[in-house]
Amino acid sequence: MEQYQDNNLMNQTQSQDFEMLNIKEIVNLCLAKWYWFIISVVLCLAGAIFFLLRTPSVYTRTAEVQIKSDKNGNTSSDLSQFTDLGLFSTSASVYNEVLAFSSNMNMVESVKRLHLDLNYTTDGSFHDETLYGKSLPVSVDLLDIDENRSVQFDLNLSKNGGYRISDFIDNKVKLDAEPVSGVFADTLQTPLGRMVVTPTVHFIENDYPTIHVHKTLLASAANRYGNALSVSLSDKQAQVIKLSINDISIERADDILNTLISVYNENWVADKNQMAVSTSAFINERLSVIENELAGVDSDISSFKSENLIPDVQAASSLYMSQSNEINAEVTNLNNQLYMTKYIREYLSNSSNTNNLLPVNSGISNSNIESQITEYNRSLIQRNNLVESSSESNPLVIDLDRALEGMRQAIITSVDNQILALNNQISSLSARGRQATARIAASPTQAKYLLSVERQQTVKEALYLFLLQKREENELSQAFTAYNTRMIDPPHGSSIPTSPRNRMVLLLALVLGIAIP
Repeated sequence: MEQYQDNNLMNQTQSQDFEMLNIKEIVNLCLAKWYWFIISVVLCLAGAIFFLLRTPSVYTRTAEVQIKSDKNGNTSSDLSQFTDLGLFSTSASVYNEVLAFSSNMNMVESVKRLHLDLNYTTDGSFHDETLYGKSLPVSVDLLDIDENRSVQFDLNLSKNGGYRISDFIDNKVKLDAEPVSGVFADTLQTPLGRMVVTPTVHFIENDYPTIHVHKTLLASAANRYGNALSVSLSDKQAQVIKLSINDISIERADDILNTLISVYNENWVADKNQMAVSTSAFINERLSVIENELAGVDSDISSFKSENLIPDVQAASSLYMSQSNEINAEVTNLNNQLYMTKYIREYLSNSSNTNNLLPVNSGISNSNIESQITEYNRSLIQRNNLVESSSESNPLVIDLDRALEGMRQAIITSVDNQILALNNQISSLSARGRQATARIAASPTQAKYLLSVERQQTVKEALYLFLLQKREENELSQAFTAYNTRMIDPPHGSSIPTSPRNRMVLLLALVLGIAIP
């Protein structure tokens, strides 16, 4: 047993000596060929440095906005069945705004406003230098080139306010055309159409290198910047959205983020005002009808007074009016509500209004119905926006259509119940009114007729004034619609490029230089 342990110990010692011998041989071999390592490391580092010089630096800029809470709407009991679909929850609303910021439509509008489909570059020592903002001396307006056309040309500036355009390329086809020259702010006819070259506020009389102007397709430019944009929910509880974009120009990245937020706010206000516009059209239509009816009633009263020599209606019906003032006031108020409720019911029954917004603030004294209509309009706007960016066959659109139909039926049921309740109240008050009129059965026929016509006049006047007030309220609410966002952090970021990562590239080159030999 002891002999076996001695043999095992001897074998382990010999194995360790052999491994040490191999390591020494490898080290000695590397030291003997040290110049190969130096050459490999130098070449790899030189290649890495050349790569870094040839690659434009990319910067990341970030902005944060907070979505304001909508405190005006509460989901009614009749619509609570739709909350499990996520149509009215706060989180769903915030995620919808994340998608809105990411939409191609908003990016296309931002690219249009900033003219980002026009790229200005100059030849640099290792790569093209992008001109934008403070570094851009002139801007070019292409008057005859639409957004679906790609062109290129070279622009040479002179100190005396002139310029020369050459090397025309139209849709990747180089044109055989002579260079053309012009002066700033003049319209110049070129082989690509009319152009206007205007100096920016950053233009100085200096020797500028050749500026390469490249007008890309608007859709391509929007896709390029859209792919560089990242939209995420920074804080779900605080409803904060984080916008980040990568670009080789810090100034351009900041402009894109600011413009994108402005475009989003303007679109949100436009969507919000759709309900106000629909309500305004509804009120104006009813005002026109009531105005004509009121003119007819006034004409009847005037004619009757002239024919029957009754100058004072109050004198003829003072007894009835003194006994039924309270009843008339209540009936007038109920008639206003019944009139508006019936019209809303007719509007809902018309199939041509299926995809139209329902009038809000219409005068129905039922907070439940008004809340239902408000929630229905919000969901309909969401559905219409989704159709614009996709199609009616989109599964999300189909789900929303089903939900909207259920909501519409719930509103119809509530309106029918409201009409029934109003009719019952009016019938009860009318019975009391008939008891009052029985006391003046001996009054002249003219007084009775004028009493009936005057009641119509009172109802229509009250309804007309009521609609005028609602129209003014609606216009004021439309004029003071506020933006949906609050800027938490304006565009900001580090001045150190996020790509390429210089230290990482040099480290990899060093490791590769050591590993190759």
